[in-house]
Amino acid sequence: MKKVAANQFRYQVALFAFIRTVFNTAFRMIYPFLPIFSRALGVDIATLSLAVTSRQAIGIFGPFLSIIFESRGRKLGILISLSLFTVGVILVVIWPIFPVFFLALILTTLGKYMFDPIMQGYIGEEVPYPKRGLAIAVTELGWSIAFIVGIPLMGFLISRYGFISPFALLAILALLSIFIVGKILQPTTKTDNEWSKIIENFRRVLRYTPALTALLIGISISVANEIINLVFGLWLEDSFGLQIMALGGAAAAIGLAELGGESLMGLFTDRLGKSRSIGLGIIANAITAGILPILGRSPSGAVIALFLFYITFEFTLVALIPLMTEIMPSARVTFMAFNVAGLSIGRGLGALIASPIYLYGIGFSAAAAIVVNALAFIALLRLNQMDIFAK
Repeated sequence: MKKVAANQFRYQVALFAFIRTVFNTAFRMIYPFLPIFSRALGVDIATLSLAVTSRQAIGIFGPFLSIIFESRGRKLGILISLSLFTVGVILVVIWPIFPVFFLALILTTLGKYMFDPIMQGYIGEEVPYPKRGLAIAVTELGWSIAFIVGIPLMGFLISRYGFISPFALLAILALLSIFIVGKILQPTTKTDNEWSKIIENFRRVLRYTPALTALLIGISISVANEIINLVFGLWLEDSFGLQIMALGGAAAAIGLAELGGESLMGLFTDRLGKSRSIGLGIIANAITAGILPILGRSPSGAVIALFLFYITFEFTLVALIPLMTEIMPSARVTFMAFNVAGLSIGRGLGALIASPIYLYGIGFSAAAAIVVNALAFIALLRLNQMDIFAK
C-alpha cells in the first residue's frame, strides 16, 4: 500500500481518534444511563442488563469480521464498520422500542469491534515501529474522552431532549465520519485468492509461538484489571457505606486515570521502547494492586489507590498495542483482531473469578491481580527472548 503524506496522515489519526470517541461514547453511555433507558423502553433493569451483557460476546467474535479486510482494503472495512454503527443508532431514533434497541446494541458494538483492528493495522502499515506508540496513543484517547466529555454531553442531551437525542447526535457524527473517511483515506487494491489468504492468516496466528505469547500478555493484564474492576464498587460500599459519594469520586478518578495513562504512553513509550514500557507498566500495576488494601483504609485513600491502579493499567494496555502491530506485519489486521478478542476473553475470565475471590476480602483480590500480572510479565520476558522485533 502506498504511504500517505505525513501531514495527511496526521489528519487521519485525528479522524480515527474522533471516530473512536463516537463509538466509545455509544458503548459506555449505556451503563450510567441504564435506569433511564429501562424506563423509556418499558423493560425492567434486569432485562436490559441481560441485553447489555449479551453484547459482550461480540467482543470475542466480532473482531474477526475485520480480517476480511486484510485483503479487501482498510478503507472499505472502516466504511462498513461506520455504516453498521450508523444503521444501529438511526434505528433507535426511528423506532425506539426494546427489540430495536437490542439490535442497535449489536450493530454499534459490531462496528466498534470491527473498526479497532482495521485502524490499528492501518497505523502499523503507515508508521515506522519506533514512532508508532504516539500515533496509537492519540487514537486511544477516544476511550477516555468518551468517558470525560462524551458521557456528560449525552447526559445533558437526555435531560433536555429525551433519551433518543444522544442517538440522533451519534448518527450525525457517524455520517460525518463516513463522508470524511471517503474523502481522505486512500483505497487499497483487492488481492487475489482473498478467502484462502484469510484462512491461511488465521492458521498462521494459531501456529506462531510469539503471537500466542503476546496474546497471553494481553489476556493476563485484562484478567488482573477485571479482578479489581468488577468489585471496587462493592469494596467501597462494604468499607465505607458511602456508595454514591465514593463511587462518584472513583468514577472521576478512573476517567482521569485513563486519560493520564494514554497521555503518558504517548509521551514515553517510543522513547523507552515498547517492551520496556510494558514491563514497567506491569510492575507498577502489580505494586498499586498491592497497596489497594493499605491506602484503602479511607474513602480518599481508596480513590487514590484506584487512580494509581487504573493509570498504570491503561499505560500498560495502550503500550501493548503498538508492540502487537509488529508481531505479524504480513497479517496485521488478522492478528489485531485476535488481540481485541483476547482482551475480551481476559475481561470475561476476570469477571468469572472476581466475585468468588472478593468473598475473602480486597486483600485476596489484590493478591490475585499481582499473581496474574506476574504471569503477564513472564510472558513478556519470554517474548523478548524470541527477539522478533526492536525493543
